[in-house]
Amino acid sequence: MQEEKLTDTASRLLVINLIFREGMLNRSYMPENEVNFSRGLEGVIASQTKIGYIDGLKGHLVYRGYEINSLVENSTYEETAYLLLYGRLPTRSELDDFTSKLKERSSINKETYDVIRRIAGLSHTMSSLRTAVSYIGTHSKLGDKTDYESQEEMGISIIAKMPTIVAAIKRAVNNEDFIEPDPSLSYTENFLYQSFGERKSKEVTRILDSMLLLHADHGMNASTFASMVVISTLSDMYSAITAGISALKGPLHGGANERALKMIMSIGSPEKVPEAIGRMLESKEKIMGFGHRVYKVYDPRAKIVKTYADQLTKGTPLRKVYETAIKIEDYMIERLGSKGIFPNVDFYSGIAYKAIGFEPELFTPIFAVSRITGWVARDLEYLTNNRIFRPRSEYIGESEIKSYIPIERR
Repeated sequence: MQEEKLTDTASRLLVINLIFREGMLNRSYMPENEVNFSRGLEGVIASQTKIGYIDGLKGHLVYRGYEINSLVENSTYEETAYLLLYGRLPTRSELDDFTSKLKERSSINKETYDVIRRIAGLSHTMSSLRTAVSYIGTHSKLGDKTDYESQEEMGISIIAKMPTIVAAIKRAVNNEDFIEPDPSLSYTENFLYQSFGERKSKEVTRILDSMLLLHADHGMNASTFASMVVISTLSDMYSAITAGISALKGPLHGGANERALKMIMSIGSPEKVPEAIGRMLESKEKIMGFGHRVYKVYDPRAKIVKTYADQLTKGTPLRKVYETAIKIEDYMIERLGSKGIFPNVDFYSGIAYKAIGFEPELFTPIFAVSRITGWVARDLEYLTNNRIFRPRSEYIGESEIKSYIPIERR
């Protein structure tokens, strides 16, 4: 009986070895269901979600069944955060409880402020944000927990603290005193108060709140995917969010509005647009803030932010920047609109943030203040039916098995 088992094991090993060698010699061999290679996983469906979707051909962005324009007109960031996290709009008492949780967890300790003070200005503001979130995670009593309730609690805590962290980074960069959150203020009111040391007008507050809402979720983008990959290993939520921040730091994902504003301001005035943009197109330079991997029509978020940039720049020195942007849009649509190239949300958002008073190095951290809810919501959703991400790669190296050559003979 024992001999039969050994023989069976040897046979299995032989078959496995033959399969391995066949796979090496014939790269088209697939031991599982045959799949097609897609660079960057473009178009590959890696998860299922009820949180939101984008219709790139019709220009629709939907959160939990609600079109983005409807939410901007009627909702707030806190209410939309509840919707993304829990799948429905809250009742008044549910929203009050949720906002109370956010306020109770919005403070950060002195040690975290000290860390931010030491590292701010040494490198990119997103590096400061990444380090601060990771540092806070080291103090969490839930950091070693993997159950859903603990992950949810950590997620709510990070959402609550994100405006405080980013405002602290802003003030540290400018060598200003830190400002503690005010429990009487809303999520966005507190962010503005902690950033500038004063309360902004209702108009400015409402505009920024809507902009945070607009950026709260946007499909399976790089930072969302990075965060989900980490949470799929049953790591803690702080680690998963740190991964999302790290992905967002990359210039191919975050920072496009900063570069778009720089481009617009470098052109200087509307009358210089045809020559400047024409030259850039001729030399095949990237026109920042135009085109999108998903949207083939006008980005619905860009339409909304464009109106905010208009409102915020009236009667200010930034008005010429806005007028230059309008001229760039007209010129680009005339030249490339037929190819589906239109402004995306990054084209006008930098102007709006600048008009509010934020410097460009804060634009991407502000994005994180908004997107934190989408990251947490999708991480929690994935945990309800978790399977660790394990994509495959196509081997394109040498197929012939080599013999090892001792170092003395090489």
